[in-house]
Amino acid sequence: MELLELIRNRRSIRKYTGEAIDDEKMHKILTAGLLAPTSRNRKPCEFHIVQDKRLLFQMACAKSAGGMMLKDCDKAIVVCADSDTWLEDCSIAMSFMMLEAQEEGVACCWVQLYLREEADETVARMLGLGKKMHLCGALALGVGNEEKNPHSFEEADFSKVFTH
Repeated sequence: MELLELIRNRRSIRKYTGEAIDDEKMHKILTAGLLAPTSRNRKPCEFHIVQDKRLLFQMACAKSAGGMMLKDCDKAIVVCADSDTWLEDCSIAMSFMMLEAQEEGVACCWVQLYLREEADETVARMLGLGKKMHLCGALALGVGNEEKNPHSFEEADFSKVFTH
């Protein structure tokens, strides 16, 4: 699929059937994250796959809002790093994985952990991450149980583009 079409069709899906994601598709999604550009190509990002339903439920409950889809997804990939550019590097990796998930027909939704102190600390403790590790977010993945219309090209608001 052409990249702009892929971007137009990608939507955040928060309802899942509970079916498992094919291992080959997961491998491709993770490969996209691992190959994502990072500052000075240092590749500081770590990808923690959470598939234990008990842990997914605990992650969902760790956020006061915006994380309940984690309890029903098949897997979540928690993305974190310890570097001075961790937020940028992790965000790019998560974006690349979202696009690959779309390409593979896997539904996904970005669950923010950054600036969600209680959720950040809970998830870091659950995964046994050190205090230096910064959590960006979790990518909920699964077989979608909802459909959303693609974005339209008219939604691209060029009034927000400035030439200097």
